Order: sequence, then structure tokens, then C-alpha cells
Amino acid sequence: MGLFERYLTVWVGLCIVTGVVLGNVVPGAFQYLAGLEYAHVNLVVALFIWVMIYPMMVQIDFSSIKDVRSKPKGLVLTLVVNWLIKPFTMAALGWLFFKVIFAGFVDPQSATEYIAGMILLGVAPCTAMVFVWSQLTKGDPNYTLVQVSVNDIIMVFAFAPIAAFLLGVTDITVPWETLLLSVILYVVLPLVAGVLTRHSLAASGSDERVNAFVSLLKPWSIVGLMATVVLLFGFQAEKIIKQPIMILLISIPLLIQTYGIFAIAYGAAKVLRLPHDIAAPSSLIGTSNFFELAVAVAISLFGLNSGAALATVVGVLVEVPVMLSLVAFVNRTAHWFETGDFDKQSRQTRSP
Repeated sequence: MGLFERYLTVWVGLCIVTGVVLGNVVPGAFQYLAGLEYAHVNLVVALFIWVMIYPMMVQIDFSSIKDVRSKPKGLVLTLVVNWLIKPFTMAALGWLFFKVIFAGFVDPQSATEYIAGMILLGVAPCTAMVFVWSQLTKGDPNYTLVQVSVNDIIMVFAFAPIAAFLLGVTDITVPWETLLLSVILYVVLPLVAGVLTRHSLAASGSDERVNAFVSLLKPWSIVGLMATVVLLFGFQAEKIIKQPIMILLISIPLLIQTYGIFAIAYGAAKVLRLPHDIAAPSSLIGTSNFFELAVAVAISLFGLNSGAALATVVGVLVEVPVMLSLVAFVNRTAHWFETGDFDKQSRQTRSP
């Protein structure tokens, strides 16, 4: 592992502090950057996420995607966790904490809105950041692409009905511009760029140039992650300082949900005897969230300053440090699983 990857948790921690400090020292700069958005998708954050994802897209070999059909267990696991478990456990935890455990600290109206925000996070599985988590755990990029693509297709049809059912409302409107723009920016464009780059580099008939190029880009991928963290925490710096107790209360059920869903998925991957390069992304996809979509729906339904919008923002703030802890755990427990095909290839590439 390089210097950036080895001490990634330290760098991200420093970025969190830097974002909060800068967001309070120069709030005008962050307000300006926050305003550079379209359909609730911040274009600056999108650029940095694109930098993160592009190196992994270069690794995708379309000729190998057909092999996913012979290994369907990882895909089935992801779909079951994302659509049959996660939304309902998120709703249950929200109700337990804000209607029972924290009932004496939060007024009923705010409690209802916090629960709604958590539900919206639970119904929106990750689209973009999962490519980063997969890369950090040496996941199979071809398999990860298929998993994300299938989840995105299901989300188009399932997000509104499940959210409406759990929220108890009937007028859920999917912000199609947010959903489609995010998929285009985070999946389609970097994928096309990656495929074209791979084709150009592999024209000589050797993968050595591809591997060398990916190694060259990896530090920039981490830089993109750190810059994203600075921006996200900078955007919400004022709320973090003004409402630390409420943010803490919302974080508790979100943390339990995140680690709980991961435990279910990772344990099931072990039982299903999935190879590590499929088990890792399969478990992490359901653990992280499509926060742009959740935030956009929360704002449209409940308002910009609502408890629902705050809960979705807390989900954003919690996600990166928590997911890095899970990435570290996945890497330390790789010996629990068999070595997958992609992991074997990467090891051979690194060997002298």
C-alpha cells in the first residue's frame, strides 16, 4: 500500500477537521461552492467523485462482465440486503430511537422528520462511492459495475413505492433530474472514459500499460476522496457547530444501522462462500447510501431546514469515516474468504 492508502484514516480525519474549521472561518467561500449545483447535485463534489471513480473504471474489462452470470450469489446478496432488509431496518431503528429512547429529548414533529430522513437514506443504495470502497478493498471492478447498474435500475422503479409505504404518504415524487444526472456523472461518463482509456492503452495487446496507468492514478483517487470530505464537512460546518447534540443523536441509530447491515451482508457472504473480491463490494454497497437522492427528496418533501433534511445530511457526514473503518476491517479479514479471480490477477501484477 502507498503512503496515501496506508494512512488514509488519518488523512480523512484531518480533512474532516479542516472542512469544519474552514466552513466556519470562510463560510462565504463554501456557500458559493455549495451553490454550484444542478438538480441538487453539486458539480464540484461531482468532479472530485469522478476523479475517485475513473481509475477503477479503467480496470473494467467488458469481456469479463459476462462471467458474472456464472457467479450470481454476490448479486443476489446485494439485492436482498438493499431492497428487502435495509429500508425496513432503517425505519425500525428510527422509530425505536426517536419515538422511544430519545422521546424525552426531541419534540414529536422533529422526531417524525428525523425518522423520515433516515428512511430516505435507507431506500437509496449507493451509486458512486461504492466504486471507491470496492477499489480500496481490491474488489472485482467488473462485478461491482454490474451490481451498481442493477441496483440503479431497480431504484428507478422501487424507490418511490418503498419510500411512500414507509413514510405513510402517497405523493412521493422521484427527482428524476437528480437521479439521472447522478447516474450519468458518477457511472456513465467515467465508465465511457475508462473504457476508451483501457482500449487505447491495451492496443499493444498487453495489460502492463493499463496496470501502470492505474497505479499512477491511484494517489489522485485518494486526493479526490479527501477533497470531497473537506467540501462535505465545510458545507455543513455551521450546523455541526450549532447543533452538535442533535447531530450526535441522529448519528447513533445511523451508526447501528450501518454496522448492522454490514454484519448481515458480510456474514451472509461468508456463509455463501463468496470469494473476497466479490464479498467485499457486495457487503459495502448496501452499507453506504445514495445521499444526493435522499437529500433532494427530503428537501422537496419537508423543506430545506427540516429535520428530515438534517438527518440525510448527518448520513453524509457519518458515511465516509464509518465506511473507511469497514474497509479496514474487510482488508484485515480477507483471509476469511477464498481469493477471487481479480484479486489473483492483481497479486500477480504486483509480484516481481
